[in-house]
Amino acid sequence: MRSSKGSLACVGLGMMLGAHLGPRARSCIERADIVFVAASDPIVELWVKGMHPDVRSLQSLYAEGKSRHETYREMVHAMLDEVRRGANVCGAFYGHPGVFAQVPHHAISRARDEGFAAAMEPAVSAEDCLYADLGIDPGARGCQHYEASQFMFYRRRIDPSAYLVLWQVGVAGDRSLQRSSTGTGYRRLLVERLAEDYPPEHAVTLYEAATLPVSQPRMESIPLAGIVEAKLALQTTLVIPPAVAMQRDDLMLARIARLDLENSCASAQQPQQGRVDNVERNRVS
Repeated sequence: MRSSKGSLACVGLGMMLGAHLGPRARSCIERADIVFVAASDPIVELWVKGMHPDVRSLQSLYAEGKSRHETYREMVHAMLDEVRRGANVCGAFYGHPGVFAQVPHHAISRARDEGFAAAMEPAVSAEDCLYADLGIDPGARGCQHYEASQFMFYRRRIDPSAYLVLWQVGVAGDRSLQRSSTGTGYRRLLVERLAEDYPPEHAVTLYEAATLPVSQPRMESIPLAGIVEAKLALQTTLVIPPAVAMQRDDLMLARIARLDLENSCASAQQPQQGRVDNVERNRVS
């Protein structure tokens, strides 16, 4: 990513302090001219500062009552201004830089549009930790992921035979992008929406990934209706397991079976046709 006219690399720090940083991400941090870091925990910022002499925090751009969209624009501008000056910039973000992180996507897109080299390095996200901690294989029953407010704002087709994961449930229903939490009235609306597909007593899990090696993830099981009064933080994720069995599509299975039979018959005939061709060639010779 070294460039004589400036470049941008957005990397992820992972979820757990010091445990999830990959070698390529570390190299980007160490080799950059300037490192911008976005991590809500000051301990994480101190850790990154131990890897580079010029580390600048983006967290100071957040403010109570200030739209997060405005904050995100300022973060992009802060990094791109240095890239335009010719610096090789690294943006280090909590978790995965491309998962629930608008700034890296916007910054990379803007940098490329302006002719600068820009790339993203993947990292361990909260979703990765969730699968490991809760023992969920998304390939077993399927898994649907939505941001909680978006889930409330739009009509989505939910499959209750698969897992449903709602992110940032602590701010469910927030249209202002200025709050760090919403109240019980908003959660009651969320439960009302979910009750269209799940019974109120259906067991769900409130999940928060561990961020320190000495801490444990939050994996609290409660009934769906209990979300209204539950203790929720910005980083709380709601995991709803399947409520019904998967429904067989007998029509599609029958069509696949017919196709399998056709392919099997064609394969059986192919060697026979080859033998006939060989006989004809021998006759000609």
